Amino acid sequence: MPYRVLMIAPTSFFLDYGCHVRILEETRVLQKFGHRVKIVTYPLGRNLPELDIERALPIPFRPRHEVGPARSKLLLDVLLTLKTLQVALRFRPDVIHAHLHEGALIGAAIQRLVRVPLVFDMQGSLTSELVDHRFIAPNGLLFRLAYWMEARIVQMPQMILTSSRNAAHLLVNEFRVPPAKIIVLSDCVDADTFVPVESPDLAERVEVLRARLGIPLSRRVIVYIGLLDEYRGTSVMLRAAAHVLARGTDAHFVIIGFPNIERYRTLARDLGIAERVTFPGRIPYEDVPVWLSLGELALEPKMSATEAAGKVLNYMALGLPVVAFDIPVMREYLGEYGVYAPLGDAHAFAAQIQALLDDSARAREIGEALRRRAQQLFSWERAGHEIERVYDQVIKSLMI
Repeated sequence: MPYRVLMIAPTSFFLDYGCHVRILEETRVLQKFGHRVKIVTYPLGRNLPELDIERALPIPFRPRHEVGPARSKLLLDVLLTLKTLQVALRFRPDVIHAHLHEGALIGAAIQRLVRVPLVFDMQGSLTSELVDHRFIAPNGLLFRLAYWMEARIVQMPQMILTSSRNAAHLLVNEFRVPPAKIIVLSDCVDADTFVPVESPDLAERVEVLRARLGIPLSRRVIVYIGLLDEYRGTSVMLRAAAHVLARGTDAHFVIIGFPNIERYRTLARDLGIAERVTFPGRIPYEDVPVWLSLGELALEPKMSATEAAGKVLNYMALGLPVVAFDIPVMREYLGEYGVYAPLGDAHAFAAQIQALLDDSARAREIGEALRRRAQQLFSWERAGHEIERVYDQVIKSLMI
């Protein structure tokens, strides 16, 4: 049975990264299955023609931060709550699907008025994110307040979708959420869009892009895509790049993402590797396969233990071997085919990069195994059917 889904996205959707990609792909697969999805989000962001998006009123000043917590988001969330209520009364949804903790809090308030179930799509710990972004200090008064708020928010939904098993364990062990209310729904990938560079059309576009960036054909290319920040491991990744290049390896690092681009360009200059590192900034999601196909291997230096890392699935679908820090969420994605370094160790990270560059046959075998793993375990169609089952369950439970 098709459902009317009100999706709350307390972020500047669409910004071509992380949780935005999850919101986009979930919406696409639900629409493919015949459901009507309406997304309510902040005033800023990129409109996509195939999506039904409604935006809250803008605030009289532009927020300083595009990603992460900021004081201005308190006002944005008030305006988003008002807009969500207005849309809910008109749209009359069968279910509210809320992303991020702010979305779950807004959804809990709205569901009481429209009497429909709430599904919370959790992509990490609120308290950990605030600490990771250096918005609050660990173990201070604000930390305790955030923890108290998070503990209450996660009790509000009828069902919670988590993007990793690690997050599910956190909910059960830390916040005492009943396991029956939790479904692990890993990020997924469209393996028909993210295809290895052997595709003739893709190979030609990659050649053109490489020439445009001025990267010699003889140079080995390593790629990264994602947010640029300390908790994302950007400094550690650049220091690892410096170790690789110091060995005389003819390599080039393409570091795709935002914000803080100038901060990390400066660090690359200070490390003496600026000529071997390209920072293209943000690129449209539809262009990601071409950019990632520049590389023969990919990096994921994420330091956060609670957030998912959906970009790793893009790497996998493209057949790229992946060097990552050894944290639980990376094991969930990469399994035995991950190339791991101890958390935060730039020297070990560099050694793993060099080992793959030195053994192309091994790197190719790992890449092929990772693509098969992505196809078998991380399909958006499978995830869409799981979301449908969750909707069925919470809607039926409300009728009892």
